[in-house]
Amino acid sequence: MQTLIEQLTRLYLPLNSPPVQALGQHLSGHRTVAINLTSEDGLTRAMVITFNKSDDTDQARHWTNLCSVANALQSEFGFPAPAVSISGANGYGLWLSLESPIPVAQAHRLMALLRTAYPLEMELCSDDVSGPVELPPCLHQSTGKWAAFIHPGLGESFADESWLEMAPPIAGQIAFLKDLHSISATQFLSALTKLQKLNDVSPVENRQTASHSVTPGELLLRDATIEDIVRFLHSKNIEPTFRYLVTH
Repeated sequence: MQTLIEQLTRLYLPLNSPPVQALGQHLSGHRTVAINLTSEDGLTRAMVITFNKSDDTDQARHWTNLCSVANALQSEFGFPAPAVSISGANGYGLWLSLESPIPVAQAHRLMALLRTAYPLEMELCSDDVSGPVELPPCLHQSTGKWAAFIHPGLGESFADESWLEMAPPIAGQIAFLKDLHSISATQFLSALTKLQKLNDVSPVENRQTASHSVTPGELLLRDATIEDIVRFLHSKNIEPTFRYLVTH
């Protein structure tokens, strides 16, 4: 558990995050707490982009929207790969880690520009930046199901039920986080500049640019086989069990 807390702290948590004991209870499912990603001085090191399931007939649209945005963040703006989570309720999250804390206003600006540049019916809300979030892995307060970080290659399999019935193995959660990198200050400011330029283009041209440059499947969205997942886990020195494969 300590290693998982260290990884979450490295990537996302501000200095005023809950003490280790409270985090341990949260991550183990004893008590779910809403964790504020913003420090007391108004800075943040993390952003979460949420993609919730809608009543649309395309049941996996929230997943393909996530993949489009994740691919754009990497291919268009040079961001490192984000973490992907299931919410324990009805959707997914993309977790962006920042190398240096930034003012919350800048994080909000990035979110707003993303929504304009890639109009994919994303449900972006301010709480994803400045408000408390249920940090995975944890029990969702409303559903009683587990939220967790997942292997992106298995993301589409959670389109209908974005949760786990049981707690995910801690070793797996660590494996999904330990090789992730944070967005540098240079990368973040460069993305803001590029997104502002996209925002200055007319809506029609903007959509054409986005659809041309973002191709789900090239970077993040990929149908992973069991063999793919086993190879990934072996590369992390994790020996998968049947339960491990089912929940991941």
